[in-house]
Amino acid sequence: MINEMALLESRTLRGSVLDRTDVLDRVKTLSLLPDGMHVTTAMVAAYFEVGLEAVKSLVKDHRTELEASGYRLLTGEELRSFKNLSGIQSRTRSLALFSRRAVLNTAMLLRDSEVARQVRVYLLDMEYLARTQPVENPAPADATSLDARIDQRITHILGKTVVPMFNALIETSGEHRRELISLRAGVQRIEKRLHQHHTRLQRLEGPREDRPLAGVMASMDAMNGREFEERVAELLRRDGCTDVVVRGGGRDRGIDITALTPDGRCLVVQCKRFAPHLSITSPDIQKFAGAAKVLHDSEAALYVATCPFTRDALNIAAESGITAVHRGLLEEWSAGAPLSVLEV
Repeated sequence: MINEMALLESRTLRGSVLDRTDVLDRVKTLSLLPDGMHVTTAMVAAYFEVGLEAVKSLVKDHRTELEASGYRLLTGEELRSFKNLSGIQSRTRSLALFSRRAVLNTAMLLRDSEVARQVRVYLLDMEYLARTQPVENPAPADATSLDARIDQRITHILGKTVVPMFNALIETSGEHRRELISLRAGVQRIEKRLHQHHTRLQRLEGPREDRPLAGVMASMDAMNGREFEERVAELLRRDGCTDVVVRGGGRDRGIDITALTPDGRCLVVQCKRFAPHLSITSPDIQKFAGAAKVLHDSEAALYVATCPFTRDALNIAAESGITAVHRGLLEEWSAGAPLSVLEV
């Protein structure tokens, strides 16, 4: 079996496993920029739980290798175009971007990070299993599973790349704003149909515990409160919301996120990352309803939780015009199913 030191020392060996980027999310959730494909230097440092200078130093020492795996430094017109398309608000004159392959490459070079070490160990274990499994008479690929993976990938691209691009264009366009909103709505309808088809295929594949989707809520359960709020904000942007702001902190006045829905309504969101055995109760909803309607004069409201809601809480939410996103609905939303309150 290949040992960890060999991976740290051999560029050839590192290059041979760069396609196994799935191990990153198996160790820890990797948050991506709105384009759904890149992360910044700061996001890499946060993922590996190291200082910013540690990542910058590693890039300086291994820049050629990292560039070959997808690292880029944007400046000038290329940077301006990327900001416009991805919706990033920043005045920086340069922006370093890492692809998922480049992040995995970093994990195989970064010595002083426990997260990077876990990625290497997981990667080596998977490679060992792949090398030792018998290959004669391989089972044919299941067409239904393949269709499901294709649907899931297309849905991901539409939600993470195409819709955010439309959002950026709509924000900067005056003359063609109505046409762009109509086109974005068409893309979102396609995304919804693909998700519905994907859901039907999942039912044919078997029990939920046998599918990759089962890990969605596990990753959210592992997040802290701020990370969960950022994740919900990503879902809002994916589904066409604009001006998404994560407020958080002790002065949030009962609201964690504010945004505009795809059709321009004022939206407020409360996020609760509770253990699955707990429940959101009616006093929780009453408090949020007051903050949403009185303090923020909202036109739409979401209460998003990683746990169930009590019957009374659901009734009060319905009477108050609040969409209760319970654990099951949150899992479906994360997988690509749009929330009706956000649909144009």
